[in-house]
Amino acid sequence: MLKSVRYMSSSKLFVGGLSYSTDEQSLKDAFAGFGDVVDAKVIVDRDTGRSRGFGFVNFTSDESASSALSAMDGQELNGRNIRVSFANDRPAGPRSYGGGGGGGYRGDRGFGGGDAF
Repeated sequence: MLKSVRYMSSSKLFVGGLSYSTDEQSLKDAFAGFGDVVDAKVIVDRDTGRSRGFGFVNFTSDESASSALSAMDGQELNGRNIRVSFANDRPAGPRSYGGGGGGGYRGDRGFGGGDAF
C-alpha cells in the first residue's frame, strides 16, 4: 500500500502561474506529449467560477511526470511562465486553519502567569 501512495504522489504535478484563460483541456494538451495524462484539473474559485491560476496534472507513470516537470517548469503556456513541481498530497478531511494565537501581553503579571510579587 505504501508503494501506491508514493506512486500517486510522484505521478501528480502541481502547475502554478496559469493564465486565467487556461482551461483543463489546454492544460492536458500541453502535458500530453510527455506521457499518458490521466486527468488535468484547473482549480477555480467556487463563488465566481474563475480560475485561481493553478492546477494539477496526473500521469499514469512517475517517469512521465518527471519528464514533464523537467521540460515544462519555467516554460510559457498561454502567455504566462508556469511553475511545475511534484504535488504535495493534502490529507483528506476538513481543512485546518492553523493553531490558536495564545499568549500575549498580560499587564503587570508578565508573560508567565501567576501572581505578581
